[in-house]
Amino acid sequence: MFNPTKLAALLVGASCMAYAPMAAAQAAKPAADGKLNETVKIAFIDPLSGPFANIGQNILKTFQLISGRVAKTNPAGVTFEMVPFDNKGSPQESLNSLKAATDQGIRYVTQGNGSGAAAAIMDAVAKHNERNPGKEVVYINYAAVDPDLTNSKCNYWHFRFDADTSMKMEAFTTYMKDQPNIKNVYLINQNYAHGQQVSKYAKEMLARKRPDIKVVGDDLHPLGQVKDFAPYVAKIKASGADSVITGNWGQDLALLMKAAKDAGLDVAFYTYYAGAAGTPTAIGPTMEGKVKFVYVAHPNIPGDLSKAEEEFKSKFNEDLSTATVYHVFQMLPAAMAKAHSTDPVKVAHAMEGLTVKSFSGDITMRAADHQLQQTLYIGKWQKVDSKYKYNVEGTGFTWAQERSFEPYVSSTPTSCQMKRPAAS
Repeated sequence: MFNPTKLAALLVGASCMAYAPMAAAQAAKPAADGKLNETVKIAFIDPLSGPFANIGQNILKTFQLISGRVAKTNPAGVTFEMVPFDNKGSPQESLNSLKAATDQGIRYVTQGNGSGAAAAIMDAVAKHNERNPGKEVVYINYAAVDPDLTNSKCNYWHFRFDADTSMKMEAFTTYMKDQPNIKNVYLINQNYAHGQQVSKYAKEMLARKRPDIKVVGDDLHPLGQVKDFAPYVAKIKASGADSVITGNWGQDLALLMKAAKDAGLDVAFYTYYAGAAGTPTAIGPTMEGKVKFVYVAHPNIPGDLSKAEEEFKSKFNEDLSTATVYHVFQMLPAAMAKAHSTDPVKVAHAMEGLTVKSFSGDITMRAADHQLQQTLYIGKWQKVDSKYKYNVEGTGFTWAQERSFEPYVSSTPTSCQMKRPAAS
């Protein structure tokens, strides 16, 4: 039966549907001041449950806070909205999350915890973009550091904002070669791409810079499965090592530190991730001066990063420990402003070779492999003092700057043969 009320409703709905794309297109045009005035969704794909949940949740909050801080000041006039997906630390779950994100029309994704998940996402993004022209996705890698991701496996749609494993080891071994007290080194790492690369580059670079140093142990253990590191610590003790190099992170590093403390292991620890959420508390006061980490920042760098750290602690009662997120939101809006667009194709092209200022000075996205070039720091665990004031995780201790390495020092060459889309 004819129903005029229903017909009117249908006509109104059709009119709204017809108008909506026009309104969206008008909103996408830059305003008179050049601002895009758009909201860009970023899919956050990382562990929000399981053994590394505390790391993932801390970093999600970091993305939310830093993206909110730049919303009013970034040159593109863009607002960012983080959309979280729990990949449980699994490459397969990462692919499921990526599919869910692209199904929702999200065209920027970020991930960093685990190079296995990173490789899966990078490959899937490349295939998605090839099959779906006009719906391309850009992958922002803030912490997955396997060098292969910007070498043999490099891909145009992937941009890494952390320094890779080889870059950090370049800085560490440059520092270690000048430490005459280092004689015997033990390597202990998680048995996956990053941990294997830490072991590989440590042996290669120490042999080149300090051939007198002996590697007296080289253990790889399952990722996120070891509940008691006492047997590993016993092996380290028996080896006569004076120093340990580890790329462990999250629970695997916190439990290693706890076992070392409990056993009274008297060695220097050279770590990649001792500054990450939860590990400083595990280190505690008994290892003062014995733990160092290499990273793109430390918590006592003056300026806006320090202000963000204080805001983060006030808001979440946690420490902001993933400073690469700050780099992301200095460069990504700048690339959007340069492109006069939030279209991932145009933004990816604009980001290649782009240099912007961040908390550590100039940072550059190297066009050859999409590996960010940046200053690296070595921090030493010590008591808070008048110079290094940030109280890490309420321990009364902090990370004091031991050395800094400008980008040209820690940079490593790339073997990437980048295949670029025809339009770029």
